[in-house]
Amino acid sequence: MGQILKGTIIYGDEFEPVDGYITIDNGIIKNVEESRVRTDTIIAPCFVNAHTHIGDSVIKDPPYLPLAELVQPPHGVKHRILEKTPSNELVTSMKASIADMVKTGTCAFADFREGGVSGVAALNSALESSNKIKAKIFGRPKDKEMDYLPLCDGTGLSSTNDIDIEIVRDFVRKTREQGKQFAIHAGERDSSDISNALSLSPDFLVHLTHAEKKDIKAIAEANIPVVVCLRSNLITGSGLPPIKKMLDEGTLVAAGTDNVMLNSLNMFSEMEFLAKIALFDDRQVFKLCTLNGAKVLGIEKELGSIKKGKKARLMILTKKSNNMQGIINPLSSLVRRARPDDMIEII
Repeated sequence: MGQILKGTIIYGDEFEPVDGYITIDNGIIKNVEESRVRTDTIIAPCFVNAHTHIGDSVIKDPPYLPLAELVQPPHGVKHRILEKTPSNELVTSMKASIADMVKTGTCAFADFREGGVSGVAALNSALESSNKIKAKIFGRPKDKEMDYLPLCDGTGLSSTNDIDIEIVRDFVRKTREQGKQFAIHAGERDSSDISNALSLSPDFLVHLTHAEKKDIKAIAEANIPVVVCLRSNLITGSGLPPIKKMLDEGTLVAAGTDNVMLNSLNMFSEMEFLAKIALFDDRQVFKLCTLNGAKVLGIEKELGSIKKGKKARLMILTKKSNNMQGIINPLSSLVRRARPDDMIEII
């Protein structure tokens, strides 16, 4: 028996608000029908969080320190804490973060997972209890061992300034040999690691807060997607990524929440920051938080927008909450104003 939903649908890859019905059968969108129906709900695709570090769930209130002291391997605060955290505690904390993502409307995420094979195994264990979210796991070598690769989707490294570039090239070669993706942070502390990162031909780059005009052009010409993490960059003092300039050059840009120790996994908050601080384009912001993330992770055929044939991963919000009462533009209100407590159902 199929399920029929009625509401203002944020429809298609261009996210046009249309009133109508969605028919769902066996978890797949079978039809979207426009109709002049009065409705008090908004139906939107769930979020894709394109960059997280949910191992950080074991430390959610770190001291205010410079970025390098917090996260630079191998002796940053997070790495010291992760090293001494028992596996069962790590798994429990990650389960809580996964449940939080689901509850706040995220249907897929990409995680840079530290700790080699044991770190990847811990995240896989945490994911066993949830079938409501899709994960792309990017492992990281421990003591140069690449034994995590069969257990995950690829390799995700910190800056090339943290590791000898020839060692990084070897990591990339071994990752590609197994048909996996490779991604890397770049341009977060300064621009000195961007050229080396580009030379590795990664599947995507993360941060680029210090990308200069020549870097932005080179990234676009190489057709390499970028994941930005605005709230994280603000709290670490890294600056604002030049999102509009990257989009103007034709670069695919997605959004992520980054380290759990710095920020919640709430994509509503990330979306509001993007709209009010960086981009001032509601439709583009929503793309960054949904479809563009799906494209970066290679899952856009099943997730990221509401279209016939895609999986029904939807969030239904009320227009009648104290927060949403009186809205006129559903998409703009969703992007700039909506909160998790405005949701009445997640499918």
